[in-house]
Amino acid sequence: MQDPKIERLHQMRKRAELGGGQDRIDRQHAAGKLTARERIEKLLDPGTFREIDMFVAHRTVAFGIEEKKHLGDSVVTGWGQVNGRPVYVFSQDFTVFGGSLGEVHAEKVCKIMDMAMKNGAPVIGLNDSGGARIQEGVVSLAAYAFVFQRNVMASGVIPQISAVMGPCAGGAVYSPAMTDFILMVKDTSFMHITGPDVIKAVTREEVTSEELAGAMTHNTRSGVAHFAAEDEQDGLEILRDLLSYLPQNNTEDPPFVPNDDPADRMDEVLNTIVPDNPNKPYNIKEVIERVVDDGRFLEVHRHYAQNIVVGFARLSGFSIGIVAQQPQVLAGVLDIDASRKGARFVRFCDAFNIPIVTFVDVPGFLPGVSQEHGGIIIHGAKLLYAYCEATVPKVTIITRKAYGGAYDVMSSKHIRGDINYAWPSAEIAVMGPDGAVNIIFRHELADANDPDARRADLVQEYREKFANPYVAAERGYIDDVIVPAETRPRLIEALQMLQNKRDANPPKKHGNIPL
Repeated sequence: MQDPKIERLHQMRKRAELGGGQDRIDRQHAAGKLTARERIEKLLDPGTFREIDMFVAHRTVAFGIEEKKHLGDSVVTGWGQVNGRPVYVFSQDFTVFGGSLGEVHAEKVCKIMDMAMKNGAPVIGLNDSGGARIQEGVVSLAAYAFVFQRNVMASGVIPQISAVMGPCAGGAVYSPAMTDFILMVKDTSFMHITGPDVIKAVTREEVTSEELAGAMTHNTRSGVAHFAAEDEQDGLEILRDLLSYLPQNNTEDPPFVPNDDPADRMDEVLNTIVPDNPNKPYNIKEVIERVVDDGRFLEVHRHYAQNIVVGFARLSGFSIGIVAQQPQVLAGVLDIDASRKGARFVRFCDAFNIPIVTFVDVPGFLPGVSQEHGGIIIHGAKLLYAYCEATVPKVTIITRKAYGGAYDVMSSKHIRGDINYAWPSAEIAVMGPDGAVNIIFRHELADANDPDARRADLVQEYREKFANPYVAAERGYIDDVIVPAETRPRLIEALQMLQNKRDANPPKKHGNIPL
């Protein structure tokens, strides 16, 4: 016969696992969404989840809140493993009070974040909440602030990842915004400060939730989100893949993953991938995939500011962060959005000891009134600041154009780039040949009998004398001009040489990055 005390324990657990009840679980499924516990089970390695605070319940009985206690309140917390490594997780339960955050909910979240910090492991938040629990008044606002404070203290110490699986509104959005990566699910997740109804009442603008705050809006326009998942299962697999590139905390190196891709592998396609015509585009992602282990590249912010590409890969089993111009989009020019995107990624890599490989093909910063008025100066300085500040190994490959101030910004030797290579197709100069000739020889061209022919001759002369890697190499600004086909082994050799690199910034409370 079953011990009554053990029987009661089983009943209590079953009650907690039902959250808001079977009816609400069915509604969650009908909306195309998993429950809080189902998400955790699919994210973590099978059988590794250990829940804590399962029997905690809300304390407030107030207007609009039913007197029945829901065990666990509106969030599931605990720890487990992803790819055999510890992680801490909280998953908001929309079946209980719409996943709203109140005093007890926040206490559970703060407790699991504190555990993650003390034990040096990533914390993952699976967000699906209607926002602050209005019935608890200012207590719920204070509860959010307790979470926000922990987000800041954990920043740069442990990886923080947010997956928005449903609504995330009002003050609730600021916690994910302070984490390192945000994933959203197409059609079912939303993030906004104020919803469509409030916007219509205040500004008379009419907009749908999807247009205002959906996954693709924040992946393409605002840049708030870093990943857009097709569905929840896809999103959880993306999170597992992302974690495989990251260290547990800021005192550890990223994980090593052995593979069979030879370190000395050459790729002759790279010798012809850059077109002879300097104005013709090519796909930098093909370059990246031909260089990294097994062609696997996890792109971050794929839909946003596509003139710059950032993401994670491996070289000889070791994690690296990649920053690269994309000549197929705006010729790879640096603009406001690209600068912000690149700066944030560089700072993440530096915070977590991930070496940075930079592929450069940049014609400069984007000119224009909107860019100047939008603050391209201050935003461009963010990327410059990030590279200057970074002390991790930095290896740079100039594939083609490196013009003007953008040359300096993109991990040049002058801002502590460790190893700087160039392909023979590299053009390093203050500006492109056409622009330089038009400025330097403007009087001569104005007086020439055949200005077009003379301009063509001068452009060719300028290109031969200056728009090549050898002037920079003569001064040691480029460590070597390499055959493109040997890029992979040369990068691996450089990173192996830099494995024990020690570099530091002056003692200070913190810098004042141009925000």
